[in-house]
Amino acid sequence: MKKNLRWKFIIFLIILLAALWQLSYTFRYSRMTKEELANLEPKQRKTLEDKTIHLGLDLKGGMHLVLEVDKSKLSDEEKKGATERALEIIRNRIDQFGVSEPTIEKQGTDRILIQLPGVVDRNRAKDIIGKTALLEFRLVEAEEVEQNLLTKIDEYLSSIDSSDTSILESNPLLSNIEVIRREFLVRDVFKKTVDDYLKREDVKKLLPRDRTFLWGKAEEIEGRKMFPLHLVHSEPVLTGAAILDADVGVGTQNNPMGAKIDLTMTRKARGKWAAITGANIGKRIAIILDDIVQSAPVVRDRIPSGRSEITLGNTSMDEAKDLAVILKAGALPAPVKIIEERSVGPSLGSDSIRKGVRSIVIGGTIIIVFMLVYYGLSGVIADFALCLNLLFILAVLSAFKFTLTLPGLAGIVLTVGASIDANVLIFERIREELRSGKTVGSAIAAGYQKAFITILDANLTTFITALILYFFGTGPIKGFAVTLGIGILANFFTAIVITRMIFDFGVAYFRLKRISI
Repeated sequence: MKKNLRWKFIIFLIILLAALWQLSYTFRYSRMTKEELANLEPKQRKTLEDKTIHLGLDLKGGMHLVLEVDKSKLSDEEKKGATERALEIIRNRIDQFGVSEPTIEKQGTDRILIQLPGVVDRNRAKDIIGKTALLEFRLVEAEEVEQNLLTKIDEYLSSIDSSDTSILESNPLLSNIEVIRREFLVRDVFKKTVDDYLKREDVKKLLPRDRTFLWGKAEEIEGRKMFPLHLVHSEPVLTGAAILDADVGVGTQNNPMGAKIDLTMTRKARGKWAAITGANIGKRIAIILDDIVQSAPVVRDRIPSGRSEITLGNTSMDEAKDLAVILKAGALPAPVKIIEERSVGPSLGSDSIRKGVRSIVIGGTIIIVFMLVYYGLSGVIADFALCLNLLFILAVLSAFKFTLTLPGLAGIVLTVGASIDANVLIFERIREELRSGKTVGSAIAAGYQKAFITILDANLTTFITALILYFFGTGPIKGFAVTLGIGILANFFTAIVITRMIFDFGVAYFRLKRISI
């Protein structure tokens, strides 16, 4: 018996030390200031953050979003799996954005739940998540062709109301357009006017079927904000699916400090890109993102390397990095709109932690005092098992990277009660056996044996309930199910194995004739 006890004690000691070692990361992380964390090596910080207990949105603060995928413009074939594709693309974007332990889940048929703990820049996060990011490469028509088409449209618009002979009305379109450096530019104050003309159904009929006008990004020219107007092919020669990688850089042809994104194409797309550029030397190819021309460089030579560049002008580096993340992850299959948004501040999360810990401490203290008063020294063993139970729960949360939420704290509080319940059943059985005249050793063995089935049944049914809640629940329900399930397993181990080992140790080594119970 003593030999078995020694092995049990060694195994228990190994488990205890492993739990304490795992929690040491959380203890160290919680005591470090922001400055100390910033001074750590990136690899050290990542290791520390990975092994610490991850806090949920309600404890750490952050963003809660519910998105709806707009399938109204998709075909029946495209609608199939559109939400799942959007979810994976959003997941890739968030992973590259660097959010720790995000929650990204499908809700219903066309909704996506997103929780981003610790995110404080809400607008930046929403831009990354919701941007469609449809990247296209389209051929640009020559200046002469665009000029002729604009003149044709202008003449048509003038002919509609020939009674007005003013210069402005005789050139309703071209009077708002300037040609600078072989580009057609429109001042910001006239952009809406030109746009309204070009969107007219009768004007659209004047355009060739395979051509369309697109606006470029705003440019600062001679102190004026101006928008380029491009006549491009309707069908792209390449899309964002051809992009393998996107890297942020600094320095463009027109701006040494301007941000840019260097694009690297897939092996399959490189040959096609080489053929496209080779066949269009001297012409322009527009790089278009979400129907806005980012740049339209002239092809100087055949490009066999599959590399191209998006110039971003005065865009900040953060915006350039975000765009690179979006391009790497790919375009969403359909637009998404935010139908629910909530934010939790860090101070509110800290307050939730304090209240949650306070409830555990108060509840635990009352139970500990009760067990000491009612069961004497045996109550000390139960209280020790209770502390171990809490220790093991936190260690497992940390080791398996589960997220601790406010409902999770409620699950821990419930586990505290369940832990003592098992010990009460065992102690009452031992009392009955002692009253029947059995020795201490026999009473302990019989007490554990007779209480085992009851404890197993109670814990098993609760554990099955926790599994159901975890697999079929969402958000807060999952957080509750995680700590409840871990707590039930830890409770069973501490109540059946650890407390029994302590009692057997006392009987074997101290030959106890009576126990305080």
